[in-house]
Amino acid sequence: MTIKSDHRALYLQVIDRMKQDIAAGVYKEKEKLPSEFELSKTLGVSRATLREALRLLEEDNIIVRRHGVGTFVNSKPLFSSGIEQLTSVSDMIRQAGMEPGAIYLSTSEGLSSEEDIKRFHCTGDDTIITIERVRTANSDPVVYCVDKVPSAYLPTDFLKRKESSIFKAIEESGDIHISYAVTFIDPTGYHDDASPILECEPETALLVLKQLHYDEDDRLVLYSKNYFRADKFSFHVVRKRM
Repeated sequence: MTIKSDHRALYLQVIDRMKQDIAAGVYKEKEKLPSEFELSKTLGVSRATLREALRLLEEDNIIVRRHGVGTFVNSKPLFSSGIEQLTSVSDMIRQAGMEPGAIYLSTSEGLSSEEDIKRFHCTGDDTIITIERVRTANSDPVVYCVDKVPSAYLPTDFLKRKESSIFKAIEESGDIHISYAVTFIDPTGYHDDASPILECEPETALLVLKQLHYDEDDRLVLYSKNYFRADKFSFHVVRKRM
C-alpha cells in the first residue's frame, strides 16, 4: 500500500508508516529491510524521500545500516528510564524483569590528576579511587561503567570489597547523602574499549552518560562515565510547561 498524501511532509509519513509496519511485525527485529528501490516502489515515494526517512529512523535507533550488507530493524530497548529520576542501573534492569549483576574489571587508587582536582576541588595529595566494571542483565553485558570517587568518601576497606553499589558505600558512614546528579548524554559510535566489552557489533551505537553526583551540600562526591548499548537502553525526560 502506498503512502496517501496529507498535509505533512512525505518523509514524515514514511517514518510513521515504517514504525507502524515494524510494530505490526511486517518487519521483525533484526530482520533485513527490502532494498531502497523496493521500499520506494512499495510506498510510492521517491528514493530521496525514502533516504531522508531512513536517515531519521536510524538516528532514533529504530533501524541500523550495515555498510555493504543492508538495513536492519533494531531490537527494541529492553530498559527505559526517565533521566529526571536518579535511578540506578540495577533498578532499571530489575524493572525489566531481569537479574542485575556486575563484573569488576579493575579497582585502583591513585593521586588525583589535574582534572580530578578541578572536578572534585581536592588537592594533589588527595587520592582518587577508580572503579571499572561491566553491568549485566541476566549475565549479558549491557553497560560499561567507569566511576571516580575521592578516597575520603569511601570506607577504608572499600578496595578489599566487591561492593555492588557505590552509592551505598559512599553513604555508609551516614555523613554523605547523594541528593542529585547533573547528566550529560552523548551518542557515539564504535568505542575501542566499551564496544568489545559490551559485545557490540561494529555498527551498534552507544549512549554515553556522564554524571556528576552531588550531596546535600552541593559537593561533588562521585563522577560516573557510563556507556549504554543504544539497542538495549532508551532514556526520556518529562518536560512540563511553565
